[in-house]
Amino acid sequence: MLPIEKRARLILNTDAKNEADDQYTIVHALLTPTFDFHGIIPAHFGSIKSKTSLRDSHDEVMKILDLMNLKDRVRVEPGAEGSMPDEKTPMASAGARLIIEEGMKDDPRPLYVAFLGPLTDMAAALLMEPRLNERNICVVWIGGGQWPVGGREYNLSNDIHAANVVMKSKVQLWQIPMSVYRMMAVSYAELMERVYDRGAIGKYLVEQLIDWNLRMHAGPIEHRSLGDTPALSVILNPNGGISEWLPAPEFNSLMNYVHTGANRPIKVYHSIDVRYILEDFYAKLNRFTRGEQELANFV
Repeated sequence: MLPIEKRARLILNTDAKNEADDQYTIVHALLTPTFDFHGIIPAHFGSIKSKTSLRDSHDEVMKILDLMNLKDRVRVEPGAEGSMPDEKTPMASAGARLIIEEGMKDDPRPLYVAFLGPLTDMAAALLMEPRLNERNICVVWIGGGQWPVGGREYNLSNDIHAANVVMKSKVQLWQIPMSVYRMMAVSYAELMERVYDRGAIGKYLVEQLIDWNLRMHAGPIEHRSLGDTPALSVILNPNGGISEWLPAPEFNSLMNYVHTGANRPIKVYHSIDVRYILEDFYAKLNRFTRGEQELANFV
C-alpha cells in the first residue's frame, strides 16, 4: 500500500446518469491506488433529459459501488438539485459541505476536486466558505467549448452562473474543454475485448454504453467518447498532454468565452495522452477482476 503522503486527495463530482462515460471514470478512480478518496458527489444534469437528474446520478453511483462490492466503503454526498439562479446565490448541498470540510482540513497535500458535469457544487462551496479561495485546492473541470471562442457545451450549459463563479475565484482550476475530451473515443470492438468480460462491472459498463447509444443516436454507431477520463489523467500524469496557463475567461449567455483579462490564470489543456489513460484503465480493471488490483484508499 502506498504511504499516505504519496496519495492524491480526491473528491469526484459526477453527473453519473447523464450519458454513459461517467461510469468508466468512477470505476477508474475507485481502482487507482494513488488516490486518497474522500467521496463521490452525485450531480444534477439539468431538467431536459430528466426531471430527477440528481436522484438518477445518485442511484447510478450506488449501482456502480454495489457491482464492485464497495457500497458501504465509499462516502457519497449528493450535490445540488439544480443550477444556480444567479452568481450570488449558492445551491447548498451535502456535496458542497463535503468540499468545504475537506478543503478546510490542515493537510499539506492539495485537494483535487474533479468535476465531470456542471460546477454547481464548487461554486456553492466557494460562496458558502470564501476561505476556500486561499486553500490548496485544485478544481479539474471537464467542460467549456473550444478555445478561444467557445460556444454551446453541455456541462457548461447546465450551470453557466456556477462556471462564472469558479472562473472569477482564486482557486486553482485546470480546464479540459470539449475539443480535448471528445478525442477520447473507443470502439465497441475495443470495449468487448478489453472490458466486457471483466466481471459484473465490466459487463455493465459496456452494456449500458451500447444501450445509451442505441437510444440516443439515430444513425449507425459503434463508438463512444470516454470524455470524462481526462479528469483523472491530468491528476495522475499532469504532463501527459499539452497545456498552457491563460487568464480565466468568463461566459456569456451563449456560452462564448469573454476574455476580460481580469481573472487569475487557469491551466487549459489542448491535448491529452489518450493511450496512457485508456491503457491504465484497462490494466487496472483486468487486475481487479483477477483480485490483484489495489484500490483507492477510501476515507
